[in-house]
Parts: sequence; C-alpha cells; structure tokens
Amino acid sequence: MLLILALAAALETAPKDLAVTGVVLRKTKERSTAILSSGGKTRVVVAGDSAFGGRVVAVSSEGVTLDYAGERLVLRLLTAQQAAVAHPPKPAPPPPGAGPAAPRGAPPEDPATPARTMQRADVQRRLGDEIPRILAETAVTPVMEDGHVVGVQVARLAEGSLLTDAGLRAGDIITQVNGTEIDGMGTLIGLWPRLQTATELRAVITRNGQPVSLVVSLK
Repeated sequence: MLLILALAAALETAPKDLAVTGVVLRKTKERSTAILSSGGKTRVVVAGDSAFGGRVVAVSSEGVTLDYAGERLVLRLLTAQQAAVAHPPKPAPPPPGAGPAAPRGAPPEDPATPARTMQRADVQRRLGDEIPRILAETAVTPVMEDGHVVGVQVARLAEGSLLTDAGLRAGDIITQVNGTEIDGMGTLIGLWPRLQTATELRAVITRNGQPVSLVVSLK
C-alpha cells in the first residue's frame, strides 16, 4: 500500500507533458547532457541535477531516468517527429536532410563572418567535448518588444568554442534560425532534432543594431 501511495505521489509530482527532446552523450556517463521540456519551459541537465520537481538519476542514449520521491520515472528520447509535435515551429519545416533556401528579403551576410563549411562528424565530436563548457560559459537572455519575446541575446559566449567558430559573437541577438522565428529558449532548443539532419544552418541575427545572416553548411 505504501509503495502504491508513493508511486501515485511521484506521478502526481511529475508534469504530465514532461519529455526528453535531446541527448548529448559523453564517454563519462555522468557528464552526458539531456534536454527536458515541459509546459513551454526547457532545461538542459546532467545526472544529479534537479528539474521539474524531480532529480535526474541517469542520462543514456535511450532517454533520462528521474527520481520522484524515491520512485523512478524513465522518459524515452523523443524522435524528431515527436519533438516537432511537442515544439511545433511556426513555418513548415524543410524536408529532412534538405538545407533551406535563403528566405526572400533575408538580410545580407556580415562581411566579417562570411559563410563557412563544417564537417558534420567534426561538429558532433566537438559538441560532445565542448557542451559542458558552453553551458557553463554561455549566457542568453530573452529580448522583449511590445510584451513579446522577439529573440534571444547572447550576453556571454564561450570563446574558441563551436559557437564562436560558427560566427556568433557576444551581444548578438538571434531572431531566426532556418526560417523559424525565435520567440524563446524553448523554441531555440526545440529546433535541435531537425537541425541534426539539416545540410545548412542559417541564422538571422541583430548585430550592432543591424540585421545580418550567419550561414554554416554541413558536409
């Protein structure tokens, strides 16, 4: 009876829409990172972190195990299709593997950060190596206009990381990625499953008060 009550309490505590939308695995399991989403909010967590009323016990390729009042809850990693349903983008997504064409009227590229090409395997490797430092050293804040979030500003950036190599700078305001308007961190992180199959990443940012495009091709 006590076990049933404890389980009921755990299920009551866990948000009904709690989901795992992304996982980055490391050689050391304790350093593997997961993206949890619920109620329009998103958290990036590792084992031992507290999130959405529970404690993260483990992160694996299959999903995340959380502890709620002594009871374990296992959340499976959403597929790209399921994640798109959980975090629907405003425009229709491009076909898997197809890079989006430059939108009509898109701002020009910044001459100081021209389009570049990166190897997909190298990007995945660097993400695995650098994500703890990126999470620790990068800070973003929402930018409001008329009471609505119109982008996220990169207030602080991990220098020499994949982000700076892709062309981002501290102070940039990200307003659009691959045709999706960024109206909060949940939208930005929710793009992750689809961006894994994209051949081109195109971000519209505001830099020094002017809109410019950042373009990275993935091979």
